[in-house]
Amino acid sequence: MSGLAVARSVPAVAENIAPLRHAVAELADRAGASPRVAGDVALAVGEACGNVVLHAYPPGETGPLILEARVVDRAMEVIVSDIGRGMVPRPDSAGLGLGLPLMTTLARHLAISDGDDGRGTAVRMVFPLDAD
Repeated sequence: MSGLAVARSVPAVAENIAPLRHAVAELADRAGASPRVAGDVALAVGEACGNVVLHAYPPGETGPLILEARVVDRAMEVIVSDIGRGMVPRPDSAGLGLGLPLMTTLARHLAISDGDDGRGTAVRMVFPLDAD
């Protein structure tokens, strides 16, 4: 089922995380993934989106949260990105620090890189759709 894709750019606010999770779960489902795999994709994407909401932009500023997902062969590639301040230490973070380890566990492949022109961060995950 190659050729299936989703692309969204929304404000990086908490209310937009659930619709993005649902979009990737639906895409995985349309590609024939099991409910467990679709749930794993949605959970990892939710964590990546949550990181953008919490960390990408300075307090009081909101920028874009960008989601791109596509199915290639029997795998789903998802890129969650922003154009914020990049990966910087956040000692004041309210998070528990479990998001990246969880994403690493759920995805077959996880890569984090600087965004275009050194602005922001891109998280690329690949999920096997026929796992179970």
